Amino acid sequence: MDRCAVVVDPLGTGQEYPAAFADAGVATVAVLSTPEPIPLYADSWHPENFAAVHVFDGDLAALAGTLRGYDPLCLIAGSETGVELADALVERVLPGTGHVPELAAARRDKWAMATAADAAGLPHLRQLCSADPAEIDRWLKATGLDRVRLVVKPPKSAATDNVHFVDAGADWRGFFDQIYGHTNEFGLRNDAVLVQEYAEGPEFLVDSYSVDGAHGLVDVCRYTKVRRGDRIGVYDLVDFLAPGDADVAAVWPYTKRVLDAVGIRNGCCHTEVILTADGPRLLEVGARPAGGGHQMISRMATGTNHILRTVDHRVRGAFSPTYDLVRHVCSVVISAPHAGTWRNGDLFDGVTGLSTHALHHFYFGGGDLLPAPAGLSSMVGWVVLASADRAALDADYHRIKDLERRMEVERGPHPS
Repeated sequence: MDRCAVVVDPLGTGQEYPAAFADAGVATVAVLSTPEPIPLYADSWHPENFAAVHVFDGDLAALAGTLRGYDPLCLIAGSETGVELADALVERVLPGTGHVPELAAARRDKWAMATAADAAGLPHLRQLCSADPAEIDRWLKATGLDRVRLVVKPPKSAATDNVHFVDAGADWRGFFDQIYGHTNEFGLRNDAVLVQEYAEGPEFLVDSYSVDGAHGLVDVCRYTKVRRGDRIGVYDLVDFLAPGDADVAAVWPYTKRVLDAVGIRNGCCHTEVILTADGPRLLEVGARPAGGGHQMISRMATGTNHILRTVDHRVRGAFSPTYDLVRHVCSVVISAPHAGTWRNGDLFDGVTGLSTHALHHFYFGGGDLLPAPAGLSSMVGWVVLASADRAALDADYHRIKDLERRMEVERGPHPS
């Protein structure tokens, strides 16, 4: 085999790596961290796109030896589930081409991220991760956080999986019980629960690509999220910002310090930050390409994305410090008002007639049982808008949201 790249769990967004590397004359070898992809990623697994496929059976040394035999250009994570195995393998296959090994936990576990941020002297949200409700209760009382709003979530899931809002002084223990000991969207047992002070302010995703510790900006988006009952972080809008935007100037310097704190040196990172009245605060880091279709719209907005930056670096040795916004782009997320049967599924049929419509996809139709709004995995669909005219794009966003408010959903149980 000629030159090749090794991708651990090339699932979700990571499924785009084989075509991108092939365009540069490089084959791709897949490594699966589990015998079968988790259900969340099952539909994105295409083994036919790879020159070879290997499955991790617990013997790290043997797998590393096999992969060294390919003399690969790189070994990278394709999705969140592959981050830990990629970190463990890269030092055995291509030492020095990944991230800081000693900080591997801080690139996957939210509690370890917070600990790393604290060790680096970064302002961060007060939080505690524990399997003991009594310990959490003592900590909340000692810090005075028992009288403020809180967020309760798993420490090693992603997006908005089982993320709950707790009103000031309200009981958080029910959410603890809902999370602890249960399996998250990544197929992992939640062996602890993270309790965090609630932060208020706009949220941003900051996508970066690093080469030898130099951090380059790939894109920055402002999230609009809404609260539905006790569930927070229900996505509403993902809006790309120009690199010269004031909010980018506010979050990028802080994000670069976060990248250093968690040991990012070579590769993609997807960081989520909230801009509070006291300045930016870290929500989480993902040491892999942004998921959820983001690569497609990032390229539409900027002409590049995590996948293309990876190929530019690993094949051509290139590094880009920033990006250009070539057009205004946003992704409008459609969610049901509550669980139930959708009675007017043709409601959004006219979105293709919007002047800024670029593409759309709906996961459900009329007569389908819709899930209660909870996160990305519960969305009904999305519409991508793109235009050189910002005002036209904003107007179409409001038209879509007006349609969303007119959804007729007959109450019923959450789909099993």
